[in-house]
Amino acid sequence: MRWSKPYRFIVVRRPVREDDAADQLTLFQMKRHNYQVLVTNLSLSPLNVWKFYNRRASVEQLIRELKGDYGIGHIPTRQFMANEAYFHLLLLAYNVVVWFQRTCLPAHLQAATLQRLREDLLVMPAHLTRTDNRPSLWIPDAKLAEVWKAALAIIDRLRP
Repeated sequence: MRWSKPYRFIVVRRPVREDDAADQLTLFQMKRHNYQVLVTNLSLSPLNVWKFYNRRASVEQLIRELKGDYGIGHIPTRQFMANEAYFHLLLLAYNVVVWFQRTCLPAHLQAATLQRLREDLLVMPAHLTRTDNRPSLWIPDAKLAEVWKAALAIIDRLRP
């Protein structure tokens, strides 16, 4: 393959961490290190090239999540205004979920995708009862019940 102008290849070697899911995807992992290869024509230092491109990787993950979990890849009508309203509603839904995660949920769920939130938190067995005309939700999973109790307590303390 021939390129019309010269490019630099920058190889980044980093120790494997548990939270690497938030970083740009790696080319490969060997023993205890992840390797990334960046191709660039920028004249920045290798560290600054990595910082510049690594910030963009999270945008790609966001787009993938919006397309997969929120249906933003589907255009529902042939009318521009209706489509614009649809996309604004989807982005509002995304922002509400992210706000709920960052404000009300424990650390291990704050970066979860909508699909994971559905599987781990939203779709669950429960029993809704009414005692003395007050609704009560019984959740059989004690850990999940504690997450919901803590989230609802945080919501109760919020002020408009």
